[in-house]
Amino acid sequence: MSFRLRVVRAFTLLVGFYLMGIVLLSAIAAVDWLLVTRLFSARAAWFEGTLLTVSALLAIAILRGFFAFIQAGRLCPLPHALPVTPHDQPELWAQIQAAAEVTGQRPPDEFYLLAEANAGVAEHSRLLGLLPGRRRMLLGLPLLDGLTVPQLRAVLSHEFGHYANLDTRLGAITMRGREALLHTVEVFAQGSTPLHHTIGNLYVGYARMFLRTSQSVARHQELAADQTAARHAGREATAAALRALPIIAAAHTHYLETYPAMGSALEALPPHGQVHAGFRRMLAARTSEQLTLLASKQRPSRPHPYDSHPPTAERIALIEELPTDTHPDGTTIEAAALTLLHDSDQVFTALEARTLPTETVRWRRMSWDDLVMARATADAETWSQPLRVAAARALRSTTQEANNTSRAHRTSTTDTQTGKELPSLEEILDAFDRGLLWMEIADRMPKPHQAARLTGASARNFIRPKLFDALAGMIHLQLTATGDTRPDIAWSGQPRLALPEVWEKGMDDAIDHAIADKPHTAPLRALLASPTTPTPEGAVPYE
Repeated sequence: MSFRLRVVRAFTLLVGFYLMGIVLLSAIAAVDWLLVTRLFSARAAWFEGTLLTVSALLAIAILRGFFAFIQAGRLCPLPHALPVTPHDQPELWAQIQAAAEVTGQRPPDEFYLLAEANAGVAEHSRLLGLLPGRRRMLLGLPLLDGLTVPQLRAVLSHEFGHYANLDTRLGAITMRGREALLHTVEVFAQGSTPLHHTIGNLYVGYARMFLRTSQSVARHQELAADQTAARHAGREATAAALRALPIIAAAHTHYLETYPAMGSALEALPPHGQVHAGFRRMLAARTSEQLTLLASKQRPSRPHPYDSHPPTAERIALIEELPTDTHPDGTTIEAAALTLLHDSDQVFTALEARTLPTETVRWRRMSWDDLVMARATADAETWSQPLRVAAARALRSTTQEANNTSRAHRTSTTDTQTGKELPSLEEILDAFDRGLLWMEIADRMPKPHQAARLTGASARNFIRPKLFDALAGMIHLQLTATGDTRPDIAWSGQPRLALPEVWEKGMDDAIDHAIADKPHTAPLRALLASPTTPTPEGAVPYE
């Protein structure tokens, strides 16, 4: 079947989807009239009420489908996006208008910046996408951080290409119809009554048939939009944008989870405007290999069964078959897309105010270094607490046994060993030297129910990593208290606490000796007694 015939078929099915509700309502009304006026006797009049009730419920489910159709193309308010006018950002708007012009489309009526690594054009379509309406452009600020101007041109022209009549007049209508039907399927999937599910299954089945039928049309439109983007922005820029988009998305996810989120447990945030602005600093500090590695570590999202996007590798291969780009001036240096923004710091601050949850309004603001130090200190306290509590209980127990559980002596010693004053690092090392680690302390460390029955070497091997972390946390706290550490935001790696070089070289081995089957604390005590000077090379990630 030719492409044009596939488009006509998809358009016919789209119209049929819209008319199906009218046919169903008419059929219900006709059946009710026939049964009530022709088939029921006076003695069966009681059944009329039941029949009419069922019919009314079916009609309500169908009408809900109509409302879903009507709302499918509506443009909802965007409280978490930043509206941008041509007066606010003329250079960015000029790129948008140029992209619309090259695809033969009208520019958007609205333009919003998002805090997501995404871009798109949404349209207030009517009649399931049969008629166009108000248009809205959405652009993620992270894309401006990671793309060049030519790459951004490719992204913008591609998005407008979704609505262009690139191959046939009905192609763009089919694309709008697919979006409307996807919304309708999602609405019916949330049904709560058997009748709703009955009608919903009918609509969903029809919608799925349309989506399968129109998928080849949608993919053809997607590839045609790629070709338009390549003609407008250049072959190399378009292919580079397709490669960069998943990497930017993965890097942005990593950034949000690693940097701004490090203060969540402390109810703290980086300086105003830096929640989103820090992303460009991370991108600038990392090589392309590091960013690609971030993307490879993240599990790709499961593709939608009706996704209109062909595989990225296929799209890039088709673009690279186009003629090579030429640069009349002989230069290949491309400006970053972020340079199109006027007063970018103000834009980042304004977007931050719209995207942060309301409960974070009262959170304290800290510099990046102070945030790293606060998080590292909080983590060290969390790591060390189980060991200190277990050691306090073990010391209390041994003290009580040594003094025949004397009430007076118990009162004088317990208060200094538990609760109010937990043992120090030196006191815990003394307890290790007395043989209390595996006899008393380890058994008092918290462990899941499944590990409670472990004994011998299995129990020691299970609890040893927790003991390692606890001792490392106590060391971090002690070195921080003496001013021998410094925070390092480490945009090219992990936020971390920089330790003195002598600790970087010897701490792991010293802790391993201290928590061995036969504890040997001398190496760790030697490090505690050595002079320390914090260096950038000695660093421990905060997590």
